[in-house]
Amino acid sequence: MGKAKLILVLAIVALALAAGWQIVSCHLANTELQDDLNDLSAQSGAQIGLSAPSAEDDLRSAVIRRAKDHDIELAPEQVTVHHTVTSDASVVTLAVDYTARVNLLVYSFTLHFTPSSTKKIGISSSP
Repeated sequence: MGKAKLILVLAIVALALAAGWQIVSCHLANTELQDDLNDLSAQSGAQIGLSAPSAEDDLRSAVIRRAKDHDIELAPEQVTVHHTVTSDASVVTLAVDYTARVNLLVYSFTLHFTPSSTKKIGISSSP
């Protein structure tokens, strides 16, 4: 009976580690995407007048490329770009709305992420 308990405990621990790994990797990828959004929205050269501000489609494509680097698949309609140019400054706000699926052996669920260049990471979970 001792071996059966040990095998059962090891199996449960292995499943918990696998589930935790999937969840943590989704959160880490989202955090990295959040950092990329902040970097892309900064456009320091455009803010101080050294270069022309990027077009919204160029920014959207850059966000999609950066997301793909983190294994996040995005469609152009999932990326929101707000570009405001005034006489004093150029302000770019980037936002993304996507879900990541976590598949466990007997249960799967989605994590909803809404990173933005203007706010902290927003996440929620739904079955």
